[in-house]
Amino acid sequence: MDNENKNQIQIEVPAEEMKGRYSNMAFIAHSANDFFLDMLLLSPGTNKARVQSRIVMTPENAKKLLAALQQNIQKYEMAYGEILPRTAGSGNGPISFPTPKGQA
Repeated sequence: MDNENKNQIQIEVPAEEMKGRYSNMAFIAHSANDFFLDMLLLSPGTNKARVQSRIVMTPENAKKLLAALQQNIQKYEMAYGEILPRTAGSGNGPISFPTPKGQA
């Protein structure tokens, strides 16, 4: 077995997770040891957001996630064009992520 095959990870997705969860907002906070990513669903016309999923990870893995997102956004924009920010009042849902007021 060569080194490339040794480094591959097989990912299993349980059937109940295959549909995924929609999120149109995120709240990100951190403590000294962990980053907390709350994926939220904000319904139009309300001021309440419901947590769809919470991910807790180490600072090192949060930085790896940031790099992976940057790489994937670059690939997406090369294939489909630049992602433009939404304008206020466009009716397309939230346009920004809330800024945490402190640590989790």
